[in-house]
Amino acid sequence: MPGRKGLTVVQLLPALESGGVERSTIEISQALAAAGHRAIVVSAGGRLVPELQGTGAEHIALDIGRKSPLTFRHVPALRRLVVGLQADIVHARSRLPAWIGWRALQRMSATQRPHFVTTVHGLNSPSRYSAIMARGERVVCVSETVRAHVMTHYPATDGGLLRVIPRGIEPSAFPRRPLPDRDARAAVAAQFPVLGGDGPLLLLPGRGTRLKGHADALALLAAIRAGGADARLWMPGAREQGRERYLKELEQLASRLGVADALALAPPTARIAGAYAASDLVLQLSRKPEAFGRTVLEALSVGRPVLGWDHGGVGELLRELQPAGAVPAFDEALLAERARALLQEPPAPPARIPYTLSAMQDATLAVYDELARS
Repeated sequence: MPGRKGLTVVQLLPALESGGVERSTIEISQALAAAGHRAIVVSAGGRLVPELQGTGAEHIALDIGRKSPLTFRHVPALRRLVVGLQADIVHARSRLPAWIGWRALQRMSATQRPHFVTTVHGLNSPSRYSAIMARGERVVCVSETVRAHVMTHYPATDGGLLRVIPRGIEPSAFPRRPLPDRDARAAVAAQFPVLGGDGPLLLLPGRGTRLKGHADALALLAAIRAGGADARLWMPGAREQGRERYLKELEQLASRLGVADALALAPPTARIAGAYAASDLVLQLSRKPEAFGRTVLEALSVGRPVLGWDHGGVGELLRELQPAGAVPAFDEALLAERARALLQEPPAPPARIPYTLSAMQDATLAVYDELARS
């Protein structure tokens, strides 16, 4: 991997509980340690700390993500920490930690001050608060969609400082599987008998939130079944603690649409690659544009067609890798038409997925090296 030996890189984020930001932090820590650098993460901690430490990185507990003016009291502590570590790079991955980090660095002498990097992981609402993410000496954008968002809403940003580094997957974790994969389908049916049968299986993975488009998936299921196909729908992740009211809404909608007996609203699955393998069509129907579309990459890597709304990072990836699956946002009639076409004649999956974990790690370390040499 690229990178000068001996860099000390401090990554800042609210906590290490779960999520894409946390995953990227651990992945970069792993790459830094493997390249002989010192990787340090500052956060409030969480269940992923042991995994982080397993990469060879260090964790320092400091609650720099709590949304309260009192959080700014940690600025002096972070400044002392950065000075003591002789950090070369401070990399902020979230807005409040970025503000804390930026303020900590402002009062340091030029000879002591490390380089400041930010990563824009999401399409945050434009505001003075969010603008901090465009203040890095390098601003990493996880997609072209994010880069356009930054340049549109913060036009004073020097576009030459932006670096588009898409998130990536580990291809070996999502190996190509035959379509259909009868063994994978049988394993799912054994766990959820309602998903058995010979009809197509639709898969919508995602948290139990309205933004993930569960209602759109139910309407699509009803449309496909109305055409005579014995389609089933599995939504792992929809059943979450604290989301009982939303779950009841979905169950009532399924009953009204007449698809309740062809639906599995399930907790998250730890075997997502197997879930893709069992399915015939993977859905990505987020109602709000997302910064990136990791689900798209994972499903295509396994060899499954993907159908999604053509906006945000999901639309960006579909247009590049499987254009037939990109549907103008919220056109339900066209969504059903495309679903039938993809089920009847699945397109050949991409020969290779260009957005890999190693590519993302290499590109990020190259940004650090670029600054360290400046």
